Amino acid sequence: MATALSPLPTLFAPLQAFAAWLAGERASPRAAQPAPHRPPQFARITRPLPAKRPAPPLRVVRVVEPGSRAAGRMVISGRMADVCAELDRLAEREAQSLQVRAPTR
Repeated sequence: MATALSPLPTLFAPLQAFAAWLAGERASPRAAQPAPHRPPQFARITRPLPAKRPAPPLRVVRVVEPGSRAAGRMVISGRMADVCAELDRLAEREAQSLQVRAPTR
């Protein structure tokens, strides 16, 4: 709470000087200047940085249900860059397999 109220004297100093001027009081030049704001001093707490963990491996899980004619389901998890690279690889592999199956004219 004290840190939230510390800038208040600095904010209201010009208003107080204006009110004193309206009342006809003569303020000294030093009194008209706002007090410099000093941020509160905090003790620095240093603790060791946590060690970086290695990136989780890319996991590709394909589930094919027995007796189903559908292609099944696939779950790919890992870093976004690895997942995108795996999807690109799968798309390229599918495109190559479609070219091989396509009849030539």
